[in-house]
Amino acid sequence: MKSLLLTVILFSLVAILQSHDDLPFLSEEEKLSGVWFIKATVNQRRKEEEKTLVVFPIRLTCPEEGTLELRHTLISEGECIKLGVRMQRTEEPGQYSSFLGHNLFYIYEVPVKDHYIIYTESHPFRKISQTGHLIGKYPEEKLEALEVFKEFIQHKGFLQENIIVPEQRERCIPIHDSGK
Repeated sequence: MKSLLLTVILFSLVAILQSHDDLPFLSEEEKLSGVWFIKATVNQRRKEEEKTLVVFPIRLTCPEEGTLELRHTLISEGECIKLGVRMQRTEEPGQYSSFLGHNLFYIYEVPVKDHYIIYTESHPFRKISQTGHLIGKYPEEKLEALEVFKEFIQHKGFLQENIIVPEQRERCIPIHDSGK
């Protein structure tokens, strides 16, 4: 009788843990290799001046099993800044870490073809910062994917008004001050 009870409890626990996040985690890094477009982004504290956001394609590679590398370009004060992050798969499904575990990345498959959600938690100086990004293989908007993203971020506690649908640009061109 005790073993039957333990079995039922174990299966219930597994079901609860699986339903914790409604989307399946990434199962293979190779699925993400290639160029991706940021379709929507959210963080818990959006500044009023962040009404528009310009983004550039990101490149994800899988240099070895269990590792993802993200290359991205940002524009800040007119300068193009190239960033690279190497993420290592953890023991938790769909979770990757970087910067000695201070950044955790969760990658979820979206039921809309060629779309994923990258949810990050950063723990610098014991302060938690959370962001979410909807990425897609093509720059065109897919409203179904955006709806899934909205449901996901609501489940994570983000405010809908903090979602930014960015302007897509093919590449970053620095803005130089001609007066200097």
